[in-house]
Amino acid sequence: MKKQQLFLAAILLGLATISCKDVAPEKPADGIEQSSDPDQNNIKSIMTAEEQASMSPDEIIGRLKKGNENFVANNLTTRDHSEQRRLATIGQYPKALVLSCVDSRVPVEDVFDLGIGDIFVARVAGNIENDDILGSMEFATAVAGSKVIIVMGHTSCGAVYNAVDGTDAGAMGMASLQKLLDEIKPVVVAENGVDVSSKNKPYVNKVITENVYKTVADIRLKSPTMKAMEDAGQIKILGAVYHMETGKVEFL
Repeated sequence: MKKQQLFLAAILLGLATISCKDVAPEKPADGIEQSSDPDQNNIKSIMTAEEQASMSPDEIIGRLKKGNENFVANNLTTRDHSEQRRLATIGQYPKALVLSCVDSRVPVEDVFDLGIGDIFVARVAGNIENDDILGSMEFATAVAGSKVIIVMGHTSCGAVYNAVDGTDAGAMGMASLQKLLDEIKPVVVAENGVDVSSKNKPYVNKVITENVYKTVADIRLKSPTMKAMEDAGQIKILGAVYHMETGKVEFL
């Protein structure tokens, strides 16, 4: 009986070894093949001017979507940050700019499985646009060559909660915060029979999405440069919502 058990265990071990060999390693976000050598799997390079120039806006969006799939699957690409940091001193050629909320629970580079030099990240509570943000976007696209602008809202957004609840930050001595909340309030629209409060999660999620759409529209309205570039097919401006519960980015 004991000999039979040992024989069976040996067969199962052999099958497990074959199965492991047959499983192909997953590719990182940019489609680079993984090596059997762990040290070679560490991505050392950064985006080059040639790579940036060769990619279309649609291709970049596709790579960002694949990167997010890696993030959701907890399969982030391994990178040699020391080497990437050294190479980044020579110059930068990011492929996109992501406008995100300041929320500490939204790690933008990780969300898209990206490393040093891959994207610009702008942050402001409620992911609204202002003159400084627009100027940064114009630098990213018209000067530095980025081809995609993504306005990324997120679930459980505190700025949207306070805008929905009508928080009077000005009365508390926070005039700048009140000005920011006022940028969100136009999409807080009362509906018949709907509880307009932060306790109504479906309504809040709707406001989060509408606020993203508003920011995208404001970018096109307030920056003739980026509007002209988008009309010419040189860049794309789009919205997205990061779902904190799952890590999934929903492109709008």
